[in-house]
Amino acid sequence: MPVYFLTNELYFPDPGDALEDGLLALGGDLKRERLLLAYRSGIFPWYAEGSPILWWSPDPRMILYPHAINVSKSLRQLLNRDPFEVHFDTRFGDVIRHCARAERKGQDGTWINEEMIAAYENLHREGYAHSVECYRDGRLSGGLYGLSLGKAFFGESMFYRERDASKVALYHLAQRLRKWNFHFIDAQQETEHLRRVGALPVPRREFLGMLRKALKYETLKGPWTNIDHKPRNHSGRNRTASG
Repeated sequence: MPVYFLTNELYFPDPGDALEDGLLALGGDLKRERLLLAYRSGIFPWYAEGSPILWWSPDPRMILYPHAINVSKSLRQLLNRDPFEVHFDTRFGDVIRHCARAERKGQDGTWINEEMIAAYENLHREGYAHSVECYRDGRLSGGLYGLSLGKAFFGESMFYRERDASKVALYHLAQRLRKWNFHFIDAQQETEHLRRVGALPVPRREFLGMLRKALKYETLKGPWTNIDHKPRNHSGRNRTASG
């Protein structure tokens, strides 16, 4: 299969044409319309600084069902102690920048460059991208961000500055998505960490069918900050407690 070269035309090839490693196309841009079309088509951008924009649709696809997240004994004990205050959509820009700076085993550098940051911050302003933040004593200790369309959540990246803070963020995200009857969290590519929390590999064809069903539902746009929860104060600042 060839790798497709994208022009200014708003178009993506069939995800089934991707190479064995999942690479489908290169080029194009990160404008809102193209990014939303990509995710709706089961495609996402992932590329290194200085590289053309690369678009991927791996087979299989790692999926985490919100009702099936695996809570280890140690995480359960941590949740019972409840050391973190968890919020949604309070510091999206800080979360994505922390994700960009996070060191990752086996990776040199980050794919979350300034172009990507600007694109996803725009999606956040438009009400499509969301973040989960964990605080301890007013300090941002960990979190994650991703994209919501229909009843699907596309996880992008997570970080922690304090042990297990990102796991707590993922747990609270899963609980909220479960409450809202989301069908799945797209975890994109397989890692040992994702397997430990309960993510499963799904054949691309099956994933695309699941995605079509999830996209039949209305997208819950806008800040998730105030939904389901009342304002709460910590460290002299008013925020909304979530999760």
